[in-house]
Amino acid sequence: MALRAVHVFNVPSLHQVTENAALALHSSRLAQGVKDEGEETIYGYEWPKFMVMGHRGSGMNMLQSYDTRLKCIKENSILSFNSAAKFPIDFVEFDVQVTKDDYPVIFHDNFIGAEDMGVFKEQRVTDITLLEFLSYGPQKEAGKVERPMLRKIKDGRIFEWKVEKDDSLCTLQEVFEKVEHSKGFNIELKFDDQIVYKEEKLEHVLRVILQVVNKFAKDRPILFSSFQPDAALLMRKLQSTYPVYFLTNGGSEIYADVRRNSTEEAIKVCLGGGLQGIVSEVKAIFRNPGAVTRIKEANLGIITYGQLNNVAEAVYMQILMGVEGVIVDLVPEITEAVFV
Repeated sequence: MALRAVHVFNVPSLHQVTENAALALHSSRLAQGVKDEGEETIYGYEWPKFMVMGHRGSGMNMLQSYDTRLKCIKENSILSFNSAAKFPIDFVEFDVQVTKDDYPVIFHDNFIGAEDMGVFKEQRVTDITLLEFLSYGPQKEAGKVERPMLRKIKDGRIFEWKVEKDDSLCTLQEVFEKVEHSKGFNIELKFDDQIVYKEEKLEHVLRVILQVVNKFAKDRPILFSSFQPDAALLMRKLQSTYPVYFLTNGGSEIYADVRRNSTEEAIKVCLGGGLQGIVSEVKAIFRNPGAVTRIKEANLGIITYGQLNNVAEAVYMQILMGVEGVIVDLVPEITEAVFV
């Protein structure tokens, strides 16, 4: 399918893309698709030249946003994944953590919160049991009383986790069993930035996750990714069946671990540990377009994430730049722009 032209001045400047403004933009001027010949094969899968992935399924929940599309379906839920699967996406992306009693569960935040005797209280997901985790939010079993969820965002504000279409929390096993089988999984290995993990702990967590993946994945395409460089490198050592990508924000935040502070460092991590690619914050790619060339010259894959990926023209520009896939919140709008 042919790509339509779009003028560079139609792409918003980086400083113009605010929390909600970027999400409100949409245009039919985006390309109607990409050529589907010449596909690459990675670990037994045919890897499309350009992929669209649903962020936490049908998009993350931004409870503070005025954009109702970001409060439509509960993120990281079976309902969200299967709703996204109705559109021509290739993967759904989601976050996996392991509970205290060794069950991989799907949840983004490090802490899960609710009101207790009129006071907001939160628990670290990895410090509670599966039953405690599943007690939050809508319950699967009739008669069970839910604990209404609250969410504390980065600036400290607390919101009721209210969405138009709610759903229960779920485990990794449930996702494999209940989500449309034709869709791949981009499994983000979630770890707390504030914790220094020993290798023994990382290995234990990754082996618990792999046990479920190996048992239930069958022929479903799988991609592992992580912001935690040691976790990404260790996952690569523990298995060679599925590709592992290193997540980076490209330097928009600075960490004590220098490996996380730039695209160049991310390339070094991948080459040093045999990782297959990088998932970069999209603004880092636009600020430094030459990074895409360097990543591809290193024979690495490149996928992007970030709110700018909800702008159709920005996605089109990435196709031209050689980016191989985007993780998006506005699944209907972006898939329509790319594939219709």
